[in-house]
Amino acid sequence: MSFAKAQDLLRLALMASSRHGGISLAEIRAEFDVSHRTAQRMTDALEATFANVEITDGADRRRRWRLLDPAIARLEPRQETTIEALEIATISARDDNRLRHARALEEMRDRLMARLPARDALRAEADAEAVLASLGHVARPGPRAAQRPEVMDAVIEALRGPFRLEISYGAQNSKQRIVEPHGVLLGLRSYLVARQPARGPELLNFRMDRIQTANCLDESFAFEDGFSIDTYAAKAFGAYQDPAQYGEVVWRFSPAAAERAAGFQFHPNQSAEHQPDGSLIVRFHAAGWLEMAWFLYQWGDAVVVLEPAGLRQLTEGYRRSDFDALP
Repeated sequence: MSFAKAQDLLRLALMASSRHGGISLAEIRAEFDVSHRTAQRMTDALEATFANVEITDGADRRRRWRLLDPAIARLEPRQETTIEALEIATISARDDNRLRHARALEEMRDRLMARLPARDALRAEADAEAVLASLGHVARPGPRAAQRPEVMDAVIEALRGPFRLEISYGAQNSKQRIVEPHGVLLGLRSYLVARQPARGPELLNFRMDRIQTANCLDESFAFEDGFSIDTYAAKAFGAYQDPAQYGEVVWRFSPAAAERAAGFQFHPNQSAEHQPDGSLIVRFHAAGWLEMAWFLYQWGDAVVVLEPAGLRQLTEGYRRSDFDALP
């Protein structure tokens, strides 16, 4: 067995020991980026190497492999990459004002470092610092709306329940309102997605920077049936949602811009079609014409809006030809 295969087998054994329900072929394929047949060979090797492998067939008809009482769990693989990942995740959490998550990540990093021998800990810390020093942060253009860390903490606590949230929104000393949080859309301007029972059953977007105070209540509620924050977010191009604007969006990028545009994912559910003249047509369904217009402006006259008519009218007079470069 090659060293690479031995490392993969060790990694698979650690996964099979650390996951309470075991690991399936689909999870192995995704984790190791291998074919179904290779995943089967890996489970064969796991069974052949370890005597304490338990195999179960779940209610979802998926077979899972698990190591029982594994001594392998006491092995300590090198942790440089894990420490780097925790450091990067901590920075990201602090940038988003998710201070509770940042503290939890720091504590996890500290516990991991405490378990390492002093020499390995110093080496891992030095390697992590070197990597972080080499990763530049490119800020998105434009201002970023500030938000209060204590508000984000209260929102996260409410989402964990889920519990209702009492917020004051808008002007200082505004009237308190009770909302039922379903998720948060993070971005240059972040939004709390919540239902306000006093206003009806529909989901609303509340700008996080306009929430003055937030208090998690000891009152549970039920999420909207079938709600998914990813599905909800995909209804908009950016963060703002206007149901009246939702529909098919069609953009045509010029032949000169087609290759550059093909390298972008403008929307999670987009489709792209190369045309005989070398242009590129991109289609997706979403709302948020103003945010689309802001984005399209930077493409100058290299893009034309075919649909919807409202977005075409919004952008037609602002397609410049004097930009030096494409995004």
